[in-house]
Amino acid sequence: MADNAARVAMENVNTPGRSVRVDGDKYAAMRSAILAVLPAATPGMSVAELKVGVLPLLPDALFPGGAKAGWWLKGVQLDLEAKGLIGRQPHSKPLRLFRIA
Repeated sequence: MADNAARVAMENVNTPGRSVRVDGDKYAAMRSAILAVLPAATPGMSVAELKVGVLPLLPDALFPGGAKAGWWLKGVQLDLEAKGLIGRQPHSKPLRLFRIA
């Protein structure tokens, strides 16, 4: 993270109106991987299935050996939900996610 220009605001569906600034490269890589893997139809996939799917798509330079991928997966997942790009399958256990847009 060289400077603030490389940071982006990440929202959280659970705390509307609040955002945190995070590394833009890691955010973009995880966002791209999540949207590439998630199906556009319900029932979608579980978070565990999603993690297995995104790991091979993440650049090793940003996530060496998958380091911190779980944290980024959850953070970007909540951000994409807040932005209306992904949704949750209602009443599913475990939680299942799918692409909206």
